[in-house]
Amino acid sequence: MGVVEKVGLVVSAGKGLNMLSRSKKSRATEYHLGLLKAKLARYRAQLLEPASKSGGAGTGFDVQKSGDARVALIGFPSVGKSTLLSKTTETASETAAYEFTTLTAIPGVIEYNGARIQLLDLPGIVEGASQGRGRGRQVVSTAKTADLILIMLDATKSDEQRRLLEIELDAVGIRLNKQKPDVVFKRKTTGGSVNFFNTTVKLTRTDERTIRSILASYKLHNCDVMIREDITTDEFIDVLIGTRKYIPCLYVYNKIDAISLEQMDKIARTEHTVVISCELGLNLDYLIERIWDDLGLVKIYTKKRGAQPDLADPVCLRKGCGKSSKFSPHAQKVSLHHAVQDEDVVSIFTK
Repeated sequence: MGVVEKVGLVVSAGKGLNMLSRSKKSRATEYHLGLLKAKLARYRAQLLEPASKSGGAGTGFDVQKSGDARVALIGFPSVGKSTLLSKTTETASETAAYEFTTLTAIPGVIEYNGARIQLLDLPGIVEGASQGRGRGRQVVSTAKTADLILIMLDATKSDEQRRLLEIELDAVGIRLNKQKPDVVFKRKTTGGSVNFFNTTVKLTRTDERTIRSILASYKLHNCDVMIREDITTDEFIDVLIGTRKYIPCLYVYNKIDAISLEQMDKIARTEHTVVISCELGLNLDYLIERIWDDLGLVKIYTKKRGAQPDLADPVCLRKGCGKSSKFSPHAQKVSLHHAVQDEDVVSIFTK
């Protein structure tokens, strides 16, 4: 895509934002807003995920994924990410009182419950990172590969820092603490130009007319759509684009030793939130417990025939908790499709 075309897209996207800001939400305007959102999402996709891969616009840092899970540390400069990496892993990340100490991704390993969790200290984000400011494109591209995102915040500053980071991540298609919408969307290559639409629930936040118009704006004239939850127009657009990442997130507020107990208590009661002090080492053990819980990892032990289970080196998988055997603590013969659970002991037998 040439420079002139990019400029045209930026102008078009800007116009779309202005029109959205001027439009008042109501039943009468929801259809119009849905079309504007679809156009804006398409412009953003072309800007942030160009068809040509030359130039590496969407390339992350060259850090090999290792261990049982990857956790990405994201935040503005000087919020304590490097100190947290040093305190929770054996990796020494450079720390200083000035901004932009970390200029590349620095990996460390948290060893917990027999699992090896890779913790990535990413360079500080600046406002406009999703458009490439600082090393924003690389930071958010690497964040997309994470199993969990830690957004690190300064407890002494306002919630504007959290809002700005959420905007940057949302702009590049990262959906925090959300599940993929329960929508089945299938493109068809035969059968004529007919879009088959069906829903198993009553739609209160969008409607069939809006969805069909969005399909037409994307030139999707032959597809099947099955909606099984009460979704919004934005969520349907996410399904169409198909590149969204739904990643769990923990908001980690650092420097709680510099605020009042009342402020700390208020922050700590917020959903998906942990309060810590890297400087004093406060609540770091609890943070690691929360990381483990939010990753949804389970430990599976292996056992050779006629031997005791190997409890020193578990295999870590992602599932729920509790024993999966119906006859626990006794053994049960299961198929290869059986879903194992936390602390199951598994033996494999071949005929």
